[in-house]
Amino acid sequence: MRQILFTASALLTLFTTASAEPISWFMPDGVRYDEAIPVPDDYLRHGMGDKPVRHDQLVGYLSELAEASDRIAVETIGYTHEGRPILFFTVTSPENHENLDDIREAHLARVRGDEDADSDTPMMIWLNYGVHGAESSGMDAVIPSLYHFAAARDAETQETLERSVLLVVGILNPDGHSRRANYVETYAGDVPVTDPAHIQHNMWTEARTNHYWFDLNRQWLLQTQPESRAWVSKWHEWKPHVSADFHEMGSEASYYFHPGEPKRLNPLIPDQARVLTKRIADRHRDFMDSEQRLYFTEQGFDNFYIGKGSTYPQVNGGLGILFEAGAARGGKIETSNGERTYADNIRTHFRTTLSTIKGSLEQEDEIKAFQDDFFETALEEAANDDTKAYVFFSGSDLGKTNRFLDVLRQHDVTVHHLSDTAELDESKPQGEGDAYIVPLDQRQYRMVLGIFDRVTEFEENIFYDVSGWTLTDAYDLVSRSVDEDEFDAGMLGEEVTSVTDVPQVKAPAPARYGYVFDWSEYYAPRALYRLLSEDVLVRIASEPFDIRTAEGDVAFERGAVFVPLIRQEKSDEEIHAIMEEIARKDGITVTAATSGAADVATDAVGGRSFSAIEKPSVLLLVDDGLAPYDAGEIWHLLDHTMQMPVTIRRKGELRGLDWSRYTHLLMVGGGNVGLSDSAEKRVSQWVSEEGGTLIAMRQSAVWAQENILGVEAEDDDAKDEDEEETPLRLNYSEMDEKEAEHIIGGAIFLTDIDPSHPIGYGYEDRHLPVLRNTTLTLEWPEDDPYAVVAAYEGEDDLLLSGYTSERRIKEIADTPAVIAERKGRGAVILIADNPSFRATFLGSQKLVMNSIFFSQTIRRASGDYEEE
Repeated sequence: MRQILFTASALLTLFTTASAEPISWFMPDGVRYDEAIPVPDDYLRHGMGDKPVRHDQLVGYLSELAEASDRIAVETIGYTHEGRPILFFTVTSPENHENLDDIREAHLARVRGDEDADSDTPMMIWLNYGVHGAESSGMDAVIPSLYHFAAARDAETQETLERSVLLVVGILNPDGHSRRANYVETYAGDVPVTDPAHIQHNMWTEARTNHYWFDLNRQWLLQTQPESRAWVSKWHEWKPHVSADFHEMGSEASYYFHPGEPKRLNPLIPDQARVLTKRIADRHRDFMDSEQRLYFTEQGFDNFYIGKGSTYPQVNGGLGILFEAGAARGGKIETSNGERTYADNIRTHFRTTLSTIKGSLEQEDEIKAFQDDFFETALEEAANDDTKAYVFFSGSDLGKTNRFLDVLRQHDVTVHHLSDTAELDESKPQGEGDAYIVPLDQRQYRMVLGIFDRVTEFEENIFYDVSGWTLTDAYDLVSRSVDEDEFDAGMLGEEVTSVTDVPQVKAPAPARYGYVFDWSEYYAPRALYRLLSEDVLVRIASEPFDIRTAEGDVAFERGAVFVPLIRQEKSDEEIHAIMEEIARKDGITVTAATSGAADVATDAVGGRSFSAIEKPSVLLLVDDGLAPYDAGEIWHLLDHTMQMPVTIRRKGELRGLDWSRYTHLLMVGGGNVGLSDSAEKRVSQWVSEEGGTLIAMRQSAVWAQENILGVEAEDDDAKDEDEEETPLRLNYSEMDEKEAEHIIGGAIFLTDIDPSHPIGYGYEDRHLPVLRNTTLTLEWPEDDPYAVVAAYEGEDDLLLSGYTSERRIKEIADTPAVIAERKGRGAVILIADNPSFRATFLGSQKLVMNSIFFSQTIRRASGDYEEE
């Protein structure tokens, strides 16, 4: 009867669309399915492959499937920014389900190296479906996969469930997928359109990403988004042996599966991982060959950046496998390889799910031995490593440090407070504040290296992603290695086992005169905006000062925020309540002042070195050639992290805008950053005559320097006309390597920042690491010697981590990194890099916040200056 329903459903579907298929079409031949298990055709009211399945339908059907099957358990492991649930499924035999906690604990005991651990536990196989919302078949493939394991009644499936625990994140990116499904539905007609030019086929970035336009497949390491935090926490609860990750690529491509490009393997990944992955790939090849399908492997996709879903497992004791299907986003699409269908992509991902499991179980003993060996050799390599630990210091910024500690905790890295009795070599770099130590003698040794180590030498300089991601540099934390001669176990103080979202600080006592807090704290901008949004009058220090408190004199640096009690519309009690909220919600230490000066003060808080600050109103331009990732990172910083409203407007839709509403205009980088002639003229007028501030980054900074400030760029490629040159001829086969020779592979560079400049307030030293992935450079200002807030270091000190050619180092060394200039009544601030790259470079994020709050405090240079 169930098969009759299958057939009837298929006939009905085929009359309504040519691309949909009944669930039976996806399933392997010769397998009997339990009629009591609900089929997706009945629930969805359309066949699989007709269109992307809506998130609510996925949640509804998969939850119903788990309810109907004793082989599947489901739990919600997190929620997206838009409030959608992220579902996690545990799939195994009913007998294993009864003992699942014991099975997991026995597996983890083996990972920990416990001698008494049970070695006969099932394999742990992790399946990622749909990290990129635009790659819909990667997500919808979860439906036939879970249906198969819920309903199949053949002996092979039964054995698979007895021998394995399948760990399935069915909906990794619900927000992006929902945008994709809605887009496809919006442009769907009664008759499928296979023309690649049809609008239905062409939504990519907005759906690929999450709510704030983050590529979640770069978040396994960085951990700034709720989706990735949910998966990684669950991943480490299970420490899977094998992880499979399902994606889509361009429609003209065929089908790809790992292992990846052999020359681009992260050195932290053992060679045996590639050997075992190739053997699993034999099973994918068997299936593809059996149906005469086109495919490729070991080309294009690499395993270098450790923050991707198929690479992260490989530096954490597992195998990672990437799958990519040529996309058919509107149901059907024409390609040079023939017509491609969405349903076929779903089916192929499902079948390679089965081949992944089969190939893994065939090598069960070898893969388990590999995981055992991975952690054992990690300890051996740590014992032989000249470096024994990494130490890092909080400085005065506890908020930034807490976020870094949380990242370490997410990655199961053991970290300790540096013991009070520890003695560090004073000849090496030191930092202020609380000190922490991460020993290398731990089973996460390779992950520790991936987080802390700086790498500047590479076998090959072609990168699918960034080449440098040292997180202590990203967070602008002072850190250094501890070698064998310096290290002793007594350095390890209390282990850090929990971290709060914001530091836990004491609430301030009621003040008699006013309140002060440091600008160096990461969440200080959030606290300042909290005050300004409550119409509290605030003054900002442009010079260091001391102030008297009940506990004695306290020193503060430039940028410190002072809130006087006089001339406020709010009562002293209301202001104190806001200060308590700042301490509680922002983790900011607020000092209650008893006087306007201290005995050693060079200036009182009522003096000229303090200026009032007005509430900013920010306009962020997007689309029309501006990089969506960059824009999303700035939006996330301001809106989500700093709790500031941001007006978002398309770059090409500035006509009729009420510019008087805005104090700041933010333009990120991109491939086409220029404005129309009329918009450019209006922005220039808004800056110079109306006092607006333009903050431009990456390519927009170069554009603004030339078009708003009128600085012409020098031609670096200009050649001596008298120089005779022989025409260059190269082999075509060398194109990829030659073109990559002078790229900047997402490397980390060191800049020298002026902490006395308003855009440099809150930095505790002159060293600021920034991430750079463009070759563009800014010109030195000619008329204002104070305009360069930060400059790249010289050639010898410039590169901290990642790949950059010697030629690019010479070009970038000693050029401006940040420029802040007055223009008429307003200001133009140019930032050569992306200061909020993937929401992880917390150090350089402060440049954006300072530019927003302090741009109007920048003074214009006067007079002629000669080089000293």
